[in-house]
Amino acid sequence: MKYYIIAGEASGDLHGANLIKALKKEDPNGEFRAWGGDLMHGAGAKLVKHYKDLAFMGFLEVVMNLRTIFKNISFCKKDIEAFQPDVLIFIDYPGFNMRIAKWAKANNFKTHYYISPQIWAWKENRIHQIKRDIDQMYVILPFEKDFYEVKHLMPVTFVGHPLIDAIANRPKLDVKTVYTKYGLSNQPIIVLLPGSRKQEIKKMLRVMLSVIDDFSEYQFVIAGAPSQSEEFYQTFIKNSKIKFVSNATYDLLSVADAALVTSGTATLETALFKVPQVVCYKSSWLSYKIGKQVVKLDYISLVNLIMDREVVCELIQNDLNTKRLTKELNHILDPKTQQNVKDEYDALEKKLGGPGASQKVAKAVFQDLK
Repeated sequence: MKYYIIAGEASGDLHGANLIKALKKEDPNGEFRAWGGDLMHGAGAKLVKHYKDLAFMGFLEVVMNLRTIFKNISFCKKDIEAFQPDVLIFIDYPGFNMRIAKWAKANNFKTHYYISPQIWAWKENRIHQIKRDIDQMYVILPFEKDFYEVKHLMPVTFVGHPLIDAIANRPKLDVKTVYTKYGLSNQPIIVLLPGSRKQEIKKMLRVMLSVIDDFSEYQFVIAGAPSQSEEFYQTFIKNSKIKFVSNATYDLLSVADAALVTSGTATLETALFKVPQVVCYKSSWLSYKIGKQVVKLDYISLVNLIMDREVVCELIQNDLNTKRLTKELNHILDPKTQQNVKDEYDALEKKLGGPGASQKVAKAVFQDLK
């Protein structure tokens, strides 16, 4: 069978790679063509476009790059026509993927969606497009099944969260090995996860680094995204206490005492490693104002959304400042707080449905094709 997979971000690259590996077990002769990243390429896909050329953050940034986005959409359609896949598999990235899905369905391609667009947060009217254009939907958050099936009468398959497998299956390193491998000192670690896009890194990292003088007993380590160069990060590093390690987020989280995390998938990854965290989010003034009008949620982090209560502190927009961040970081470094947070994380993991998400999706896709 021929599979065409589209992911537009680092997290989609991770889940897409694990899905390709699972599909190969079902279909050893499968042929894979993909929009994604190094992980999907390493799993055996022919890479068409890298996600680092696709990621634009916020309403204003999207508008400024509309010409590039539409050129990519046009190119993608032509590439699909040339490849003639048996199935298209979309991984999140709805602004792009829903446009391709509409065209694909009209041209009689099978359309499967793995990791639902967050229409429960905003643009709920997309449900009509999804019902029309998507043959099979696989959801990864426990509340999404009721959202689709009870509220909108659309059958979906809950497969559990793929991060559980990604973390469980990673190579394990002990603390000493991690410190030695990445040239770290013996001080305990506070890891900084400022995101994967240049726009969000610029917004978040300076504030994150502004607290280091109040935590002299810790070393601060920036977990660099594989999509960005070390030279880009070095423009923010003005202190010898700041370390930089690229493409090693899981190794760093496995030994960290605390984390400062940009809102997104990384908040859930941090929770699954049982690391206390402060969630950070700041965008342009216009993007934030527009977002407030269209996003109707009580929380922005996946941790709090899944638990439906505040498990981790969220510092949003003007609340993300040196004074508040210092206060909240002190709070999560307190041993009593750390234990409470880890207990909450255990409850969170139970709600996520257990291991095997990639295998469940692969079996369902292959059975549908057969």
